[in-house]
Amino acid sequence: MASTIATRVSRNETVSAAWGVWSLLIGMGLIMLGNGLQGTLLGVRASGEGFGDSVTGFVMSGYFIGFLAGSTITTRAVQRVGHVRVFAALASIASIAILVHSIFVTPLVWGLMRVMTGFAYAGLYVVTESWLNDRATNELRGRLFSVYMVVSYLGMGGGQLLLNVSDPGSHDLFILVSIIVSLALVPILLSATRQPDSATPEPLSMRQLYRISPLGTVGCFATGIANGTIFGMGAVYARTSGLTVSEVSIFMGALIVGGAIFQWPIGKLSDRIDRRKVITVVALSAAVLAAAAVAMARVSDTGLLLLALALGGTVLTLYSLFIAYTNDHLEPRQMVAASSGLVLATGIGAILGPSTTGLVMDLTGPDGFLWYLSAIHVGIAAFSLYRMTRRAAPTAEEQSSYVVTATRTSPLGSAWVEEAAGEEGILPEEPGEDEPSSGRDLED
Repeated sequence: MASTIATRVSRNETVSAAWGVWSLLIGMGLIMLGNGLQGTLLGVRASGEGFGDSVTGFVMSGYFIGFLAGSTITTRAVQRVGHVRVFAALASIASIAILVHSIFVTPLVWGLMRVMTGFAYAGLYVVTESWLNDRATNELRGRLFSVYMVVSYLGMGGGQLLLNVSDPGSHDLFILVSIIVSLALVPILLSATRQPDSATPEPLSMRQLYRISPLGTVGCFATGIANGTIFGMGAVYARTSGLTVSEVSIFMGALIVGGAIFQWPIGKLSDRIDRRKVITVVALSAAVLAAAAVAMARVSDTGLLLLALALGGTVLTLYSLFIAYTNDHLEPRQMVAASSGLVLATGIGAILGPSTTGLVMDLTGPDGFLWYLSAIHVGIAAFSLYRMTRRAAPTAEEQSSYVVTATRTSPLGSAWVEEAAGEEGILPEEPGEDEPSSGRDLED
């Protein structure tokens, strides 16, 4: 009885906290709605314009180049002029960039606009997540960010369906993205929420991060390649495989919805057993599903869409698993710096994903998209198995709690989540005298 009442009170507190930041959640939902539509729209339009898989891959990689720059530069801009002005400026840049796509349909211009878009969206995430974090209490922060992630996934998934509103070959959908992004400004700019304090996290060298958690660092890099491949070239693969525009939107939506559905069950399982075993099984499952999709694409479009749901549920959950695994070997004071390093590793991988996938597809045809995904996850599983021979698994008490994390989260935003988790006491305890000070299992 007491447990039921406590659960009910906890849910009521979460709902109350979410209602208190409704403007931020609506704004982020609209931002993700526009971003989801834009990524798929550009992939379909590039295919229709005959850019070629390799060129399209390099164009789509521009987003992640801009994303890395925006994640770091925005923090300094926020400190100078504040959250409201930075948010308004970045939303305007994103709104303008998509319109330029529709006016100048050339790979060079599109590549430059993708860099601008990535820069703008990274900054928008930084501002929104910091604002949300400032409004959340320590007790509710984890649950509130879970609500935030559900809103983000629903927005991105819904953006795929908007591809059916008009012909991708016209200006209409480009204008629609611009309208949606501009509309996201309204609830946030009219919110009476005070501007939060924004401290920039200190960086941690990649070499030191790798020594603390080789699997977490390499895994985030490989996951970045896989996610860059899906979001950068997924629509291109679906279109060149013969799917209609409507089916392309469903294919991309299924991938994202699958990632949203499987996050929690897989994450909770990893809280109970050695995360490396879960990572290995999930990665191998992704490899098998990607290979199976090659055959299914020749048999049934409906079967391919169902496989996309399962594929997304494996590929898009690995990043959160690697974050949680790395946290198992960190001390609370290292969370902020390590978070930025892992996002950087993921971003570098994401830059390589679309461009390398495009080259593979040029050599092998559309199936190269799925074979490449399969190969990446075989590599992840193999490295995870290797690491299991090099380090003992932490006990259940030593493992940190799993937190749903999106691969596009900015270093600043995810750092605040990890810092909050440390404050709530769900991260590992401070090391004992026999443990190294630079990490729980720092390797020689």
